[in-house]
Amino acid sequence: MSEADTVKVDLDKITHSVRSAQVVLQYGVGAMIDFPDQTLMTAEPETWDSTRYIYDDRFAKALHVECFALPIDISYCRFPKWYFCPKCRKFQPIEKWILEYKKTSKAETVKNDGYMVKHMKCPKCCQDLVVARIVIVCSNGHINDFPWINWVHVKSNRPICDSPALFFKTGASGSEGLEGLRISCSCEASTTLSTAFEKDVFKDLDRESNEVMFQCEGFHPHKNVIEKCSNYPIALQRGSSSIYFPVIYSSLVIPPYSDKLNSRIEKSKHFSDFSKSLDVVNDQRDQILKSHFSEWVEKIAQEIGQPKASVESILKRKWFEEGDVSIDATSANYKAEEYKALSGELSGSSSIGEDFSRKEIGKDLFRDKLPHIKAISLIDKVRVVSALIGFSRINPVSGKNDPGFVHIKKPETRWYPAYEVRGEGIFIEFEQADINKWIADNPEVEERAKKISDNFAKSFGGQIQGRNITPKFLLLHTISHLLIKHLSFECGYSIASLKERIYCAEKSEGMQTAGIFIYTASGDSEGTLGGLVRQGKPDAFPKIFKRAIDSAKVCSNDPVCILSHGQGRESLNLAACHSCILLPETCCEERNSLLDRGMVIGTFDSPQLGFCNIPW
Repeated sequence: MSEADTVKVDLDKITHSVRSAQVVLQYGVGAMIDFPDQTLMTAEPETWDSTRYIYDDRFAKALHVECFALPIDISYCRFPKWYFCPKCRKFQPIEKWILEYKKTSKAETVKNDGYMVKHMKCPKCCQDLVVARIVIVCSNGHINDFPWINWVHVKSNRPICDSPALFFKTGASGSEGLEGLRISCSCEASTTLSTAFEKDVFKDLDRESNEVMFQCEGFHPHKNVIEKCSNYPIALQRGSSSIYFPVIYSSLVIPPYSDKLNSRIEKSKHFSDFSKSLDVVNDQRDQILKSHFSEWVEKIAQEIGQPKASVESILKRKWFEEGDVSIDATSANYKAEEYKALSGELSGSSSIGEDFSRKEIGKDLFRDKLPHIKAISLIDKVRVVSALIGFSRINPVSGKNDPGFVHIKKPETRWYPAYEVRGEGIFIEFEQADINKWIADNPEVEERAKKISDNFAKSFGGQIQGRNITPKFLLLHTISHLLIKHLSFECGYSIASLKERIYCAEKSEGMQTAGIFIYTASGDSEGTLGGLVRQGKPDAFPKIFKRAIDSAKVCSNDPVCILSHGQGRESLNLAACHSCILLPETCCEERNSLLDRGMVIGTFDSPQLGFCNIPW
């Protein structure tokens, strides 16, 4: 590693900053960010200068951490490292640009900006440097600069010279494509990028030359480490969506973790100080807890003016109770706890807490208008915590055990980067018996679900998860999308500010559930204006629901859409397209897949197939 890889330099916080939520979503650890003068990659969380702790005990125990942290002042690393000057066309790594800069610039200039952070310019031409457009990635999550030196010499059938000096040239016509992008060396080796994106091109070059020159180097720039890797990478454009797939888990803060006393403890100064002192290895943590627990309980109780016994019970739950290793944050059992809170089955879920407040609309008020809906619950307050736990490249993954998953933090780090939103929502619980009868009376829905399930099994994600896609899930998910579209017209929130959470499980998974939770996912005050909850009341929701179902009956792409045997990503949708069902991807739990209008309203040939064509 060069000196420039390990030195930390302050950046301009105005020009080189992103929102906290973006650090957890599209610009998370391992993702590249295009700033005005350079491209950087978000570094591992251990290097960040400032964070604010977020607490959700249930979620933290499921992910086996102490808490979460909202990014405030984060760190970046330089990647890609190859830059060229658009005037003299010199093309070389940033380390060589820095050496030239130090040799030719005034001592005072170098002293103020020794690593070309503020002035990314060619020392000779004074032109702004331009970062390389292409990088190479492998399915193990590694990423590196394109092998420019090896590429130009091997493709030119020349040995690599002692002092390669590359130049990057573009054709006069923009229509030349990759053939117009030419790399040349001072030794007269020269080639284009015409075959750079071909499948197995690097493996073929190694095979032809009988050398190992293009194998993946196993580089993780975000933590500045190199791992052993036997894969061959592929070339991608720097802005390709396949470069970075974040793995983000979300959780609702539910009782008893949402009550007012719990919140007051977490906001106290003493609790914050004591929590920081526990950010050590396990043996030291246990020793500190045993020595100071009683003292800390007393100090926190005095600060917030509450009985010691109440404070002690909550702190014991936080610091001594271990999470169930068998419960994952995406498991049916984990979501079943939320389902109980949303439906009122969980003790205390109807009370008004700091972060959760629920009001049930009388079942009889909906039974005449919407007989297949069991109950509607209005969630006046809800807090949702979303945590970034890792990422993948080339192919999306869903969890830590999937091939290609990259951990974003070190094992000893006791927190994940996260952000939280406070908002409101509507929970719709469906009659399970009606869904069972619909499936039993219409065997064709099983056939339609099997088409999607088979396509999912062939997909990359399906090969990892081994998940069965049921008619019930397709029904709930499609209705959720229809409702989000129509709720956005009425509630005052933009469609991208709404999000879904699908509860679909069977008794074999621990608890039978059939519900949809639609909530605001905006990180500011917009998420708590009350407009969404208002649409869940008896005088408004039945009309919205029926309009949503009616809208599914016609799509501007019919008959192509309704007759589809597979569309969308990896053919994971049937009758669902951008004209009828699909939403902004921030709204959907499943990346706009696993949808079918046929489950809701039937098809041309079989209108009785649709669940919502059952008499209401």
